[in-house]
Amino acid sequence: MSSGLPPIASLPSLPEAERFRVLDTLFEPSPELHTLMAPVLANQSFSSYARLIDAVGGRMSALSAANSPTDRSVLLGILGSHPRLGRLKAAPAEHLSELSKQEQARLNAGAEELAEKLARLNAEYEEKFPGLRFVTFVNGRSREEIMPEMRRRIDRADADREVEETIQAMCDIGKDRARKLESSSRM
Repeated sequence: MSSGLPPIASLPSLPEAERFRVLDTLFEPSPELHTLMAPVLANQSFSSYARLIDAVGGRMSALSAANSPTDRSVLLGILGSHPRLGRLKAAPAEHLSELSKQEQARLNAGAEELAEKLARLNAEYEEKFPGLRFVTFVNGRSREEIMPEMRRRIDRADADREVEETIQAMCDIGKDRARKLESSSRM
């Protein structure tokens, strides 16, 4: 697979590693997401990448509604795969998609003081919501614009709502990545 996305109709016929690479590109590398979606990607066709992303979101939402500790663990593995917002460098064990590296670089253009404040907010968020990472669809917004949202969500202290918002944000990010990759492959 090139840096773009393969035609959506070809997904079920691709080798499993290629299907997982598509998931990693749209979301973030996550063994839990691979396990959750492997049977779906192998056996179901989608009319668009947006529909595929909606299906992933639906599967994640179903995990969030379940009372099973195993389902919760799988869900937190997927949601926790997203990089910390504003992370200057990935930790050695933290694998970022190429698109995440680009998104993080744009977000990190700016003052060290803001980076430190964002790091403190990330730590506070993760303490308030164990197993989660703060995820939002940045969409060109600066750290100054995002930090009040982080503060509001921390102060709201609603873990169930955080899971819902994180799933939605991951799907919004995935759809944006798909749109960009599909349009760049047409050029």
